[in-house]
Amino acid sequence: MLDDAQVANLREQLAGFTVDAVHAVLGDAAWYALARNETVPARRATSDGSRLSTLIRLFQLQIPVPASAVRAGFGELAEPLAAAGVLLRDGDDVRAAVDIRPYGDEGHDWWVVADLTPGLDGRATAMDPSYVLGISEASSSLAQLTARPAVERALDLGTGCGVQALHLATHAQRVVATDVNPRALQMARLSARLNGVELDVRDGSLYEPVVGERFDLIATNPPFVVSPPDGARLVYRETAFPADDVVRRVVAGASDHLAPGGWCQILAAWVHREGEPWQERLASWIEPTGLDAWVVQREAADLASYAEMWLADAGLRGAPDYPERYDHWLSWFADQRIEAMGFGWISLRKAERTSPVVRIEEWTGDVGQPMGEAVLDWGRRVDALAGTDDVLERRWRLAPDARQVTYGPVGAADPATITVHLDRGPRRVAQVDTIEAGLLGTSDGELTAGQILDALASLLGRDREQLRATYAPIVRELVADGFLVP
Repeated sequence: MLDDAQVANLREQLAGFTVDAVHAVLGDAAWYALARNETVPARRATSDGSRLSTLIRLFQLQIPVPASAVRAGFGELAEPLAAAGVLLRDGDDVRAAVDIRPYGDEGHDWWVVADLTPGLDGRATAMDPSYVLGISEASSSLAQLTARPAVERALDLGTGCGVQALHLATHAQRVVATDVNPRALQMARLSARLNGVELDVRDGSLYEPVVGERFDLIATNPPFVVSPPDGARLVYRETAFPADDVVRRVVAGASDHLAPGGWCQILAAWVHREGEPWQERLASWIEPTGLDAWVVQREAADLASYAEMWLADAGLRGAPDYPERYDHWLSWFADQRIEAMGFGWISLRKAERTSPVVRIEEWTGDVGQPMGEAVLDWGRRVDALAGTDDVLERRWRLAPDARQVTYGPVGAADPATITVHLDRGPRRVAQVDTIEAGLLGTSDGELTAGQILDALASLLGRDREQLRATYAPIVRELVADGFLVP
């Protein structure tokens, strides 16, 4: 265990070891090759013996570096790092025992401590059950999904290496991070200390460590991999709960741990079971909670692709018994009547209303990131629609990211079709008629939707009441989809 002075010293030694600096050293080709777990181009780019190249080789390429280079880079800290299990001495060379990875967003540069990346350069590596995953596509997706309002208390449920807690600490006064894996807790604590972040780290499964406590924001990427229950479990991705029950439990417990107006945001997976629409399955989890919910399925994976992905993730592709393991997964899915796996987002909110709003949809199209602000916008639109009996008596504005695209013959007086596109959140496209285009273009918050429709009726010689009756549900839909905002 490193003491506070040693952690502060390590922070100083890592100064300059940032995402942008690493990218600058590697260049695009080596950078993207490393993202594919290929290190050779990056080895060639880091052969100059510089301090930054040494750090890249040590932690990101996971290759031995001369002990003299480590002493030059870390000074008197080299021995404490070895004693703490961060570095390993191997003759005249030194290897990293854990990964210290630069990570950041537009406003922050952090370092995240995790286990070493498996499978570099195609090496088959069996995974330890207590393996702690570092920065991944899933963790990045959750970071983009999570709303970022200033809050008092936030919970990182299943923190792993602590990356979500780092994000939460930028806008929450207090952050609690939980995990069932003791090794993950150690790494989350070191990640927090290394970045000067105060973090309340607790041991336990799901909501057990926070019984009786409420939070303004909960962010979680639970171990949602669905696999046969008789194999070795990797703690970061699998639980002892059957099928997708871990996600159901997170959803079911959210209401008891959310403060009024609080959000729980989940990156999750769920089964598609034969004879049971997946939308109904998720609705059966959500409706008893009394929470508002916006569920977006981003992908539905066939079971062969799913089994291949997670067997490879466990380092088992190419193992002698790989075909037997693969077949066992497919047989188990068949026994469970599972026909596909869904992936996506669940955003829950404890609204101060008696009638919750639940929207469950599939969206596989483009998304304008970050999604967090789009989630908050959805909540504001839900409140606005719930707060009025007549959508035409409200003043609306055209969404700031909306743009119009027209199609038709060159030189024609009128376009053949008009579409409106959104650039934030789900990049929806609505084909609109002349009335809808006029309504959207005139909605600037000055007039109610009804007043705008009345003006259009007068201009076009249409019956006012008939126009209102026809377009009231369309206005409601335009608000629900984000083309109009309160």
